[in-house]
Amino acid sequence: MEKHITGVAYVLGANIDTDQIIPAENLVYSLSDAEESKKYGHFALSGVPFDKAGLPDGQIPFIDGENTESEFTIIIAGSNFGCGSSREHAPFALEKAGIKAIIAESYARIFYRNAVDGGFVVPLESESRLVSEIRTGDQVELNFEASTLENKRTGKTYSLNSPGTVLPIIEAGGLFNYARNEGMI
Repeated sequence: MEKHITGVAYVLGANIDTDQIIPAENLVYSLSDAEESKKYGHFALSGVPFDKAGLPDGQIPFIDGENTESEFTIIIAGSNFGCGSSREHAPFALEKAGIKAIIAESYARIFYRNAVDGGFVVPLESESRLVSEIRTGDQVELNFEASTLENKRTGKTYSLNSPGTVLPIIEAGGLFNYARNEGMI
């Protein structure tokens, strides 16, 4: 896994639930078929409420047109990200859309575990309220070794909580791959 990820931020509020991340009507596609599973990326975050302009929370669309990958690579979110059902498809959909990491104030426990156990995306927690300081479209750089996020637009660097022992699991491609690599199974 890269020690630094530079990308474009997509900012969301609090209580983004798994039905907003991947609505139930889009759970009909195969997870194992490479072409069909791209649809999860296309429909990622399609359940986020839209404002009168047709944009999620007044922001720009997460997926442009018929694309299956987003131009955004890092999600910045408020508290309780991934709440709702225990849908394993949610972190899978974000990975398929091109998300590498999510930085939230806090997570629903089951979403956090699904993200790590499946090796889909890196869930990190911020020490401050980043949704008030970072805008959708900002270039950001995530440094895993230093546990920091730098906003290239403002030049400001933010401290993140250490990812602890989850990075090796995600690097291995999930919990079972990690256990195999470590001789646990």
